Amino acid sequence: MDRSTSLTPASRWLGYAGLLPQIICLSLAAVQHEYAYTALSGGFAYAAAIFSFLGGVWWGQAIASGKAGAGSYLIAVMPSLIAVALFLPWSFGWEWPGPALMYLGAFILVSPLVDRELGLATPDFMRLRIHLSVGLGILTIALGFVAEAIV
Repeated sequence: MDRSTSLTPASRWLGYAGLLPQIICLSLAAVQHEYAYTALSGGFAYAAAIFSFLGGVWWGQAIASGKAGAGSYLIAVMPSLIAVALFLPWSFGWEWPGPALMYLGAFILVSPLVDRELGLATPDFMRLRIHLSVGLGILTIALGFVAEAIV
C-alpha cells in the first residue's frame, strides 16, 4: 500500500487539533461544569460549522474537478441546510440539544460516504477525512447523550 501523501504534516496536525474544541465541550458538559450548557451549545455550533465546512469542501472539489454535475453542487449545500434545520428546535424552544447533537453527529460520522460517492477526494485526504469525521461524529453523539442526561 502506498502511504505517500500530498498532505503536509501541518494539515494533518491541525486537522486532528480540530477535535479539541469538541473534546473540551464534551468534558465540560460531562462533569456538569458551571459552563455545561454553554458547552452544549458551543459543541453544537462547532459541529454545525464543521459540517457546513464539509459542504464547502465538496463544492470546491466539484469546481476543481471540472467534471461535476448539478447533483454534486446540490449535495454540497445540504450540510448547511441540515445544520440550520437541526438548530430550529432550539430556536423555537422545543426539545434540544440532545437529539439535534445526535443527528448532527451521525451526519458527520457518515459524511465520508458522500466523499466516496462523489469520487473527488484523493486517497490521503480520504484517510484524514475518515479519521476526523469518525472522531467528531462520535464526540458529537456523545455530547448529545450527555445533554439528554443533564438537560
